[in-house]
Amino acid sequence: MTVFVLFLSFFLLMIIGVPIALSLGFSSLITMVIATNSSPNVIIQKAFASLDNFSLMAIPFFILAGVLMSYGGISKRLLHLATVLIGFITGGLAMVTVLASMFFAAISGSGPATVAAIGSFMIPSMKNNKYDLGFSAAITASAGSIGVLIPPSIPFVMYGVVGTVSIGSMFIAGIIPGIILGIALMINSYFTAKRNGYEGTGEIPTFRDVLKAINDAKFALLVPVIILGGIYAGIYSPTESAAVASVYALIIGVFVYKELNIKKIYESFASAALTNAATVIIIGFSISFAFLMTRERIPSLVADFIVGISDNPIVIILVINIFLLIVGMFIDTISAIVILTPILLPVVTNMGMDPIHFGVILVMNLAIGFVTPPLGVNLFVASTVGKVSFERVSKAMIPILVTMIVALLIVTYLPSLSTWLPGFLE
Repeated sequence: MTVFVLFLSFFLLMIIGVPIALSLGFSSLITMVIATNSSPNVIIQKAFASLDNFSLMAIPFFILAGVLMSYGGISKRLLHLATVLIGFITGGLAMVTVLASMFFAAISGSGPATVAAIGSFMIPSMKNNKYDLGFSAAITASAGSIGVLIPPSIPFVMYGVVGTVSIGSMFIAGIIPGIILGIALMINSYFTAKRNGYEGTGEIPTFRDVLKAINDAKFALLVPVIILGGIYAGIYSPTESAAVASVYALIIGVFVYKELNIKKIYESFASAALTNAATVIIIGFSISFAFLMTRERIPSLVADFIVGISDNPIVIILVINIFLLIVGMFIDTISAIVILTPILLPVVTNMGMDPIHFGVILVMNLAIGFVTPPLGVNLFVASTVGKVSFERVSKAMIPILVTMIVALLIVTYLPSLSTWLPGFLE
């Protein structure tokens, strides 16, 4: 009865358009009132208690760092560097979008933020160069999903907290899979451009041009070095590195690039505060929802069902991948991580899978959820930025989605791609 009420109320609330964060909270509250004898106050207590975690402080600081870097001109310089490096190749502008998103991912930790920052420059540029507008928005949306793989990554912070896995190790583990996904998207861009006759800039850079572009972007390129270098040198924790990144972004934007004035700083803090407020609500109510599921032994039931499908680890992982891809279509990344990690992590660790490898698979699946309707947050952002219909972007997304799933399977069945770098650095 409890499980039925919980999921029925959750899906009904989503269907009528209630935001996912509030759907999680209200469905938990409704279930507590109708189907249990417990006080509804438990929901609020669990939500607040879940936020009393030092590691979660990394999330607002990484959000702030990403916003400050976008307002402070860092994204513009990263874009110029990417254009110089590969803009001249066939389909170069689409490939520049992917490469610039990979650069920006290393400083923002957010998929939608990456789409907004890079898409505002690149979608109009591709349109002016006769690229199909649907493809332009779709490749930008898919490139933005790399933002949750290449460190710093807010979903990796959440997975580390919920799964009690080293956040620093998760950051390092995401680098190679993020690069693989980026390369896969660039290959897709090249063949799409070849088929449709999309030209590059035609300007082959000289060695001096490359050096100048690197020099202009050097302070932006130092961000991941400062974050990861400080963590692995033992200077500060992953949480403290987020605060360091925010201060660094503020100093560079104000005193070096001189593009952050009082008005832009205010707008940056306001934007980061609004984003973080929504994130905090999602985290709190997700944990309340997960508490009810745990109390009703849903994780154990799901685990038993998955294991009962087959005793072949390859099949079980494939089933989990399909399940996560479907979940990513309907539930946002943070909620899915909070709810599903306690369910699936024991299943895969009992099979002998490294928790770090599973964390990468989990986040990569949910990253694909950024570009799959009906939720598809990145699709909505790219659609808005590019002024193109959601339907047109979704249609252009289909072949790109196939490419992303191929990259996911490579990372899934070659665990060393996720585990080698953390093991090497330990």
